[in-house]
Amino acid sequence: MKRSSFITWDQLKVGALIIIALLITGVAVLKLGQQGNIFAKRYTLTSFLGNASGLRVGGGVTVAGQLAGNIKAIEFLPPDTDTLRNVRLILEVNQELSAQVRKDSRAKIKTLGLLGDKVFDISPGTPSFRPLREGDTLIIVPSIDYEAVVQQASGAITEVVGLTADIKKMTGAISRGEGTIGQLVTNRQLYDQINNTLAHTSALMTKLENPRGTVGKLLNDPALYNSVNRTLNSVDTLIAQIGSGDGTVGKLLKDDSLYVQLVSIASTTDALVKNLSQGNGTIQKLFTDQQLYDQLVKAVTELNAVLVDVRRDPRRYTKGMIKVF
Repeated sequence: MKRSSFITWDQLKVGALIIIALLITGVAVLKLGQQGNIFAKRYTLTSFLGNASGLRVGGGVTVAGQLAGNIKAIEFLPPDTDTLRNVRLILEVNQELSAQVRKDSRAKIKTLGLLGDKVFDISPGTPSFRPLREGDTLIIVPSIDYEAVVQQASGAITEVVGLTADIKKMTGAISRGEGTIGQLVTNRQLYDQINNTLAHTSALMTKLENPRGTVGKLLNDPALYNSVNRTLNSVDTLIAQIGSGDGTVGKLLKDDSLYVQLVSIASTTDALVKNLSQGNGTIQKLFTDQQLYDQLVKAVTELNAVLVDVRRDPRRYTKGMIKVF
């Protein structure tokens, strides 16, 4: 059977629909490419970091928070002592933003939101430094590690839970009347005792405020104040008189005659002691001559024996001394 060479209306409608779908698809791809900078001309930069946690190939690269490229590759470097250069990132950045990425630009890993995906963010540089070229290295600065923050927060929460348990235990002990605070809260007898003590204290304060009592006079009667004031005035006058040099005490403080006389007496005494220690007289012999000392002791001993004998038998010594005519 010979096929007809004419295009039917149904076939035309199907072809039109396919063409329209292809156009829509092309426009969508073009828009998505413009939105994701897929078709933009790019150049590559390199960065080194110790840990690429959260980053992935194809992940976003931003400049001042705006999408400007993606991560082309994540490569592990050979083991080294420098633990800050374990991973090398190959970045693709839009060529039209090359004037923003300069030698003083710094990069850091940021999180979209609190727990969102991580992106590689680059800060714009200043005109004082040249733009980075193909293959240049971009310096990375430390950023906030939210995992460490969450771990610290977890530890803090654990401590808060423990503290809450301790507070609950303490309040339970208080409600059961344990300890001093528990007794204060639950013991009616202790409350009554404190109330009575306060009442007695109030009565005592009322008595102390009585103007006829001793304490009341100290608080209200100005007589003691006036007496103390007069005493202080008298003391002030006395000190002024002493300071003026009048009287014996003033002479002691102001006049140097007594001091001169004391110095003279001290000098004379010193000379006398020197003469006694260096001279050859009787007094010096008393200090240094042992023989003279022994003779004096012997004489005193004999004299003492005679006096004892006289007291015992005085007639022996007075016989013949008294005559009667």
